[in-house]
Amino acid sequence: MAKTIRVNETPLVLYTLRRADDALILGHRLSEWCGHAPMMEEDMALANMALDLIGQARSLYTYAGEAEGGGRTEDDFAYWRDERGYRNVLLVEQQNGDFARTILRQFLYAHFADLYWRAMMASKDATLAAIAAKSEKEMAYHVRHAGEWVIRLGDGTAESHARIAAALEDLWPYTGELFEMDASEKALVDAGIAVDLSALRERWRANVKAVLDEATLTTPADGWMQKGGRTGIHSEHLGHLLAELQHVQHTIPGAVW
Repeated sequence: MAKTIRVNETPLVLYTLRRADDALILGHRLSEWCGHAPMMEEDMALANMALDLIGQARSLYTYAGEAEGGGRTEDDFAYWRDERGYRNVLLVEQQNGDFARTILRQFLYAHFADLYWRAMMASKDATLAAIAAKSEKEMAYHVRHAGEWVIRLGDGTAESHARIAAALEDLWPYTGELFEMDASEKALVDAGIAVDLSALRERWRANVKAVLDEATLTTPADGWMQKGGRTGIHSEHLGHLLAELQHVQHTIPGAVW
């Protein structure tokens, strides 16, 4: 078994890794569509959105390395942690499934990330604020693109409506974790560095509901929610994803392009 790193998870390092892991894992999921999307234009769109997310992850991993002070690089964080070391929300690691499921997952996450990065631009941490300013522009496009597809599928044929409705029912219980905060994160909120996620939840729900209404889809009620990703407790899917993502580095340690 490949040796994994142990990260000194100070509040700032942990906070940065959580956002980086969200972006990397979702970016990898979208990249799995390359060459398989239902049309050439969408193949390119999904690949470009994946690149946006992976770019965000790279910036955040680099900053996490600086904050930790141990000389670690983006590659160390991406390739040399096992699934228990990853801090992403469970939503982003869920399997692609069909096109409707991928779009619905992207829709739910993008609406959160758009609000989150917009709020993060006011952070007292200059590096995080700069990353936020770039990321928000990217996520605004993701919101628009995914929303247009949700409406097209939901208000389309009986088949497309059934598929997007099934995806919504299946993925909604993963959305609560997007807004969870622990004590270390709340301390960063008090310091003006992090975003108070509780302040975003109602706006997120209202924005999501407006699109779902237009798509003739019923917004699920908030009930029991899945959680665990932020503390390293993941679904079975993440281990399989990391085995693919980390394969080259674990086979040929130190390999570079």
